[in-house]
Amino acid sequence: MVLRRMGARAVGPGIATQEDGKGRTGARVPAPDWVVCIDGASRGNPGQAAIGVVLLRSGRPVREIGEAIGVATNNVAEYRALLRGLREAEMLGARAIRVHSDSELLVRQLTGRYRVKSPALAPLHREALARLRAFARVEIARVPRERNAAADALANRALDDAGARG
Repeated sequence: MVLRRMGARAVGPGIATQEDGKGRTGARVPAPDWVVCIDGASRGNPGQAAIGVVLLRSGRPVREIGEAIGVATNNVAEYRALLRGLREAEMLGARAIRVHSDSELLVRQLTGRYRVKSPALAPLHREALARLRAFARVEIARVPRERNAAADALANRALDDAGARG
């Protein structure tokens, strides 16, 4: 699927989306060399939740984060993983990023294809849009779960570790 540029209504200039991970951008600006892979997990919905984030630069892991976040829904955990990944990317000096998520809801809400109806997600969505605007270029891709295995493993390991402590 070819990337679709999103206007200011969704996330702002320089934002693109790709839902199957197979398309080409066709953009004049070089593709981002930073990839932010995110995943949220919860055991129960809501239940004990955690996030997993992997930041790659030129295909190499730069930072891996797995953290328990307490009780939350899976969708809240997905947004919290995104926010943590964006903060880390900013701190590392990334200017152009590509976000990989296996969450259809998160990707489609960020690109304006789905409305945010949940009161619990609305403030997280607003914060995510604000953080995304800080980057010169953003691509958001929905990837198959198997292409997001590292972030998923970090979130599940954090859940396992939190269970062992609790």
